[in-house]
Amino acid sequence: MIHAPSKRVLTYGKLVAKAATVPLPHDVPLKDPKDWKILGTRVRRLDTPPKVDGSAQFGIDVKAPGMLVAVIARSPVFGGKVKSFDAAKAKAVPGVRHVVQISSGVAVVADGYWPAKKGRDALDVSWDEGPNAQVSSASIAQLFAQRAEQAGAVARHDGDPSGTLASSASKIDAAYDLPFLAHATMEPMNCTAHVRSDGVDIWAPTQFQTGAQGLGAKIGGVTPDKVLVHTTYLGGGFGRRFELDFIQEALETSKAAAAPVKVIWSREDDIRNAQYRPVNHHRLQAGLDPNGRPVVWTHRIVAPSIMARVFPDTIKNGLDEEAVEGGVGMPYTIPNVHVDYLLTDTGIPVGFWRSVNNSYNAFAVESFIDELAHAAKQDPYEYRRDLLGKAPRHLGALNLAASKAGWGTPPPAGRARGIAVYKAFESYVAEVAEVSLASDGAVKVHRVVCAVDCGPVVNPSIVEAQMESAIVFGLTAALYGEIAIEGGRVKQSNFHDYPMVRLAEMPQIEVHIVPSTDAQGGVGEPGTPPIAPAVCNAIFAATGKRVRKLPIGKVV
Repeated sequence: MIHAPSKRVLTYGKLVAKAATVPLPHDVPLKDPKDWKILGTRVRRLDTPPKVDGSAQFGIDVKAPGMLVAVIARSPVFGGKVKSFDAAKAKAVPGVRHVVQISSGVAVVADGYWPAKKGRDALDVSWDEGPNAQVSSASIAQLFAQRAEQAGAVARHDGDPSGTLASSASKIDAAYDLPFLAHATMEPMNCTAHVRSDGVDIWAPTQFQTGAQGLGAKIGGVTPDKVLVHTTYLGGGFGRRFELDFIQEALETSKAAAAPVKVIWSREDDIRNAQYRPVNHHRLQAGLDPNGRPVVWTHRIVAPSIMARVFPDTIKNGLDEEAVEGGVGMPYTIPNVHVDYLLTDTGIPVGFWRSVNNSYNAFAVESFIDELAHAAKQDPYEYRRDLLGKAPRHLGALNLAASKAGWGTPPPAGRARGIAVYKAFESYVAEVAEVSLASDGAVKVHRVVCAVDCGPVVNPSIVEAQMESAIVFGLTAALYGEIAIEGGRVKQSNFHDYPMVRLAEMPQIEVHIVPSTDAQGGVGEPGTPPIAPAVCNAIFAATGKRVRKLPIGKVV
């Protein structure tokens, strides 16, 4: 806050106590939308030029006087601990200054990244791998199958699902499986910290400044006001930079080395030592009446809980309400509905991933409703439309996407279309995917038409960019994404075995914004959930084969 006549400056924080004493006005007239001059227009982003010319400071760019660089040796098995280590070979590498044990492993501290990495490579560490050394993707799948036979914590119960299912004219059952997923941010994890007796500085690409400040105070032994968090550009967040592990490593290493230290993760560190999108299993059942209309829907979700790790007090009677979002909120008008959840820990850490639990619940819900449409011998768009009478914003997005995609007209030769609609973060997104399959079963997504209702729009360009970004993020996961576990270890390590959608594979994306005066929602995440079911529904339209397990890979 600047006082123009005197040029005196005060931060907003210093004015909070005084501002709290000012009476609040009870009637604040808002500007009529017809008088808006900026809202709703395409305003250029101020951060684009520095990102293009290289002047923007990301976490990896931070420099501080006397700064050292550290690379951490971590247990190859989740939950493992250091049993012993011999630092002699690491210290023999030119440039290595310190080798210190920290809570996550052993830090090799050097004059730069390369000697720190070479020092870690030379380090002799013995690990106590702990109980997770026996965990594998196969053992998790077996555990989930067993758990799915049990009743879970009830998240939604309408009518008489079991009785109606027994008397339905026809019944449909399906199971869906989705794997762990890494974030694979463009910039791997890094943090620079300087722990001193009089205060702490943290330079970090972080999504959780409050947590970073509290952690800095705890490790530094100072009050929070003595901790300064300098937030850099993120280099990609997607929920991964909400975590504090990479910040804790920098703080602990700086304290041990008595110097400012930048901790840098390699891509392999990043893929193998994360908090992943939860692996999950779904069992759905539905009963149809003689006209093919669903009269009952049941959905059982088996998955680890992110909230149980991060905010355990939110779990009540075994129910993580975040883990069932989109399942509980299934928008179709069906009189008898039952949704339950089995919180199932696997020993592998899970965390927030772009669109969080919506990313997997959307796949199950929007794939299954497509299966019901096929069983009813009805068009999947029209089937959804007829069941969304009580969900006008879903319906508006669905209709716009279908119209812009040319639904009902023949697609280009060799292609087929699939559709999905989903609400996440109070925004409503429908997507139509146009795909083809090569003779070897490889899937090519040619076009994605997206319609989004996010309420009144501030900057259409940002909405469009976020939808495009969210679609390619979700498409990468649908086509290729899988973190597999063997012996408590992640099998993948880099982009050769955890691939991304490349430029040549990128579909044409069209984004259409639904004119809306309803409540505003988010735009950073809601574009991700519908893309996987839209693509898989298109694959079914092309081949008659259902994809019930991701990643898609090749359809054979």
